[in-house]
Amino acid sequence: MAKKPIKSVAKKAAKPAKKSVASKPKAADVKLIEKINEESLKKLMALNIEPGLQAEIQWCLGSYRNDKNPSGLYVMAEKALLVFTEIAAKDSKAIPAKFLSDVKKALKKR
Repeated sequence: MAKKPIKSVAKKAAKPAKKSVASKPKAADVKLIEKINEESLKKLMALNIEPGLQAEIQWCLGSYRNDKNPSGLYVMAEKALLVFTEIAAKDSKAIPAKFLSDVKKALKKR
């Protein structure tokens, strides 16, 4: 009787790993970053500082309301956070610590 040929172990082609798709921010997170930018703008106006940043935030808020793309809002929140931490280091009463933590929390949800 003839022996059956030994089946060679076929190497299975490794499936490519799924590419991680950047998840879209949730609606609540987007509303939070929009609110943070609005509050940042109010604080900058109240302190009468950084007119260029104020204009950029206003532009980004308008842009977001037209195209619903929050990426610019996150960039503006980062810039505002830098300004606010600088001010808080000089005068802790000018910028509440809770506001700074709210900005950081909103940026983490990106």
